[in-house]
Order: sequence, then C-alpha cells, then structure tokens
Amino acid sequence: MTRALNTTFSETIINNSGEEMTITEFKVKTNQGAYDLEASIKLIGQDLLVAIWGGEKPHIGAVSVAQPRPSLKDPNITSATASSVFCFIGHKENELAKAASEILAAALNTQVVVTAGIHWDNIDEKGVRQVIRNSEVLVDLILERIASLYP
Repeated sequence: MTRALNTTFSETIINNSGEEMTITEFKVKTNQGAYDLEASIKLIGQDLLVAIWGGEKPHIGAVSVAQPRPSLKDPNITSATASSVFCFIGHKENELAKAASEILAAALNTQVVVTAGIHWDNIDEKGVRQVIRNSEVLVDLILERIASLYP
C-alpha cells in the first residue's frame, strides 16, 4: 500500500525577466510497513527538485543531476543521463539518487536534481532490497502526482 500526501502548494512569482513563473510543491510517502521513504518535490519552472529521505537519521548523503537526451538506441525515445552524482564520504545513496533522477528526467523530459539521505542502524540485505523497492514506488508516486497536476 502506498499513499501520496494530499497537500500541494502552488505559488506564482515574477522572475528577473518580468515573466510569471509557477512553483508547485508537494510531498509523497510510501506506506509499505517497513523502510518507508518520503520525498519533497518542487517544480521550479519546468525543472524538478526532489529530496528523498527515510530512516532513523534522515540527511543528505548524495546528490544527482540528470538531464533528458535522445536514447542512444532510438533517437525517437527520450532517455536521461545523470551528468553529475556527488556522494558524501561514508554514504551509499548515490545509486538511488542517480536512478531516481534519470527516471524522472526521462519520463518528464526535464532537468532534475535529486538529493537522498536514508539511514537505518544495522539494516540487513533484505532491508536494503526493501529500501530499493520503496524508492522505485516513491518515483512512481512522484510521476503519478505530477500527471494528476498536469493532465
């Protein structure tokens, strides 16, 4: 079972060029019963900023920046490349942040920044697999929520 938090905030601002720009922000959360994750999402113009966290000590452990591009196999399909991934020493969220940013950039055809910081003390291999599954569910929730905001 998963759920999206229902609160969505939108704000229209005037950028430096005098143009109106809408900033929309919302949160989603998995509800799998174990190793659940949360994300705060901010749509800034056409770009996307996502913060993913979970566990006993949420933090920022890794940052990934992805941009859409034509697929190398089929230029008619949009893919994405994480052009930069930074992982703080001792952290392991880089693969999760990279995967999330690439999926979101390709699906939404926009630039994406993802931060991730997840920590459970003494997590075992089964727990790590559940975190990975939950991160995939979280990305699906983000895509579903954006689709509902922009039908």
